[in-house]
Amino acid sequence: MLHFLSSSSPLNPQFLLLPRQSARLRVLLSIPVSAMSSSSSSSSRGALAAAAVPSLSADEAGAAADEAFLRYTSPSMRRSGGGGVAIVWFRNDLRVLDNEAVVRAWAASDAVLPVYCVDPRISAGSTHYFGFPKTGALRAQFLIECLEDLKRNLTKQGLDLLIRHGKPEDILPSIAKAVTAHTVYAHQETCSEELLVEHLVRKGLEQVVIPQGGASNQKKPRNPKLQLIWGATLYHVDDLPFSVNNLPDVYTQFRKAVESKSSVRNCSKLPPSLGPPPGSGLDEIGGWGTVPTLESLGLSMTKAEKGMHFVGGESAALGRVHEYFWKKDQLKVYKKTRNGMLGPDYSTKFSPWLASGSLSPRYICEEVKRYEKQRIANDSTYWVLFELIWRDYFRFISAKYGNSIFHLGGPRNVESKWSQDQALFESWRDGRTGYPLIDANMKELLATGFMSNRGRQIVCSFLVRDMGIDWRMGAEWFETCLLDYDPASNYGNWTYGAGVGNDPREDRYFSIPKQAKTYDPDGEYVAYWLPELRSIAKERRNFPGASYIKQVVPLKFDGGHQKRDQQFNRQRRPVHMYRRQK
Repeated sequence: MLHFLSSSSPLNPQFLLLPRQSARLRVLLSIPVSAMSSSSSSSSRGALAAAAVPSLSADEAGAAADEAFLRYTSPSMRRSGGGGVAIVWFRNDLRVLDNEAVVRAWAASDAVLPVYCVDPRISAGSTHYFGFPKTGALRAQFLIECLEDLKRNLTKQGLDLLIRHGKPEDILPSIAKAVTAHTVYAHQETCSEELLVEHLVRKGLEQVVIPQGGASNQKKPRNPKLQLIWGATLYHVDDLPFSVNNLPDVYTQFRKAVESKSSVRNCSKLPPSLGPPPGSGLDEIGGWGTVPTLESLGLSMTKAEKGMHFVGGESAALGRVHEYFWKKDQLKVYKKTRNGMLGPDYSTKFSPWLASGSLSPRYICEEVKRYEKQRIANDSTYWVLFELIWRDYFRFISAKYGNSIFHLGGPRNVESKWSQDQALFESWRDGRTGYPLIDANMKELLATGFMSNRGRQIVCSFLVRDMGIDWRMGAEWFETCLLDYDPASNYGNWTYGAGVGNDPREDRYFSIPKQAKTYDPDGEYVAYWLPELRSIAKERRNFPGASYIKQVVPLKFDGGHQKRDQQFNRQRRPVHMYRRQK
């Protein structure tokens, strides 16, 4: 994402986080949740312990992944005879299964070189407007695990993963020259920071000259090419029943059109082996390199004692699909449980692996269809696909509207007055608002890098509606913290939550009392993350009064204004506000 400040929405400099404050945030991001509560650990006795997602052992997850690879391996696949060396530039597609860039590179070459660049603009950069760390320690650790697993899976396929620290536009041309690669294959992105890097890589490759065999007057030298492939969505961009520029602004119209007029392509098959890697040139560029550590990235993290711990990597992702669909048989009740907030199995939890590209949305779709054939087809099985289509929609919206999804007024350039009050924002960020449901969700985000769909809707509404805070502050904090961060979904959701999204009907207020009574009636969720509330009667945990910290702002609509609250919602006829990350 390359953002541009508009003259109509200048940032007040006093609210920028200076380097000293950014360093403080990095420390804050590594504090274990037990240290963020004023009560002792003994007060949380009886609460759920930390839960690994998936809960499978490494051997079980590996077996599930091996079984999936076996089903998608085709012994009859042959190379097309292109010859030479092809590079696969891994970006947000950290998987082997259903990775068309990998398969096309294999088919068009005699040797394949997988490459990943640890870009300092991502690993050590800052968010655009407010200077938060661009990648928090939790997501960095998750991505490290993704790279470790990708390296293992590539090795099983006869390859390896070359890892370099630096900018892709500097690294890829030098590697292409060293191994005389004819093409660099990569997945196409839609947001402008990523598009800029694609442009710079292409320009860099144009400066590389690869000599050809034979007499110089018979074969001219050539430049390596950058071949971009669409592969991040359920529906391929070329299969949409309209151009991206004519994409409907209402999700329901988009969904009905693609469901009736488009088809989801099959997952790509794999050959028995993707090898060999290039036989020469690697020594010249320093060998394969190693997967980074948190320490090498200047980050640190203390393992949380509660909440969910997501295991990074394609093997864990395939293990989670196996666990949720087949082992625990949760798919058939997904629609009924998806609004939960506590525990690992109220929803699929696929989103961190989808965001890193460790899991293909088409693979999920094919597993849903297989489940429907072998077990049951119902509203819940369909609803997983429904949510994947929402994810597609935000990706295509980012292509249609470009940088406007990052601007204060959003795609519709809505003019509103927003506050950038630092003290108020920090109370929200740190979980010190005085509203247990808000505070519990924000502490979960800080401790685990994850928050439920329901929680995201509530904290977004509270920040922009009750506090009146600039929605971009919330979006950039989520960019820092979320394991499942991707620019299209994150900023698309926040523009909707702030009422500045492309669909003007998406403008909704979430009443905290109503949400608490509906989704946490016994206060189990808030007591889990705020153990000082555990000794309070269940019906009072979400409304503890003087037994909890003072509320920083009054609610725009409280429990005594439900009729007005409902009228506020009806006037805007919302369908959804903050779309879920499954």
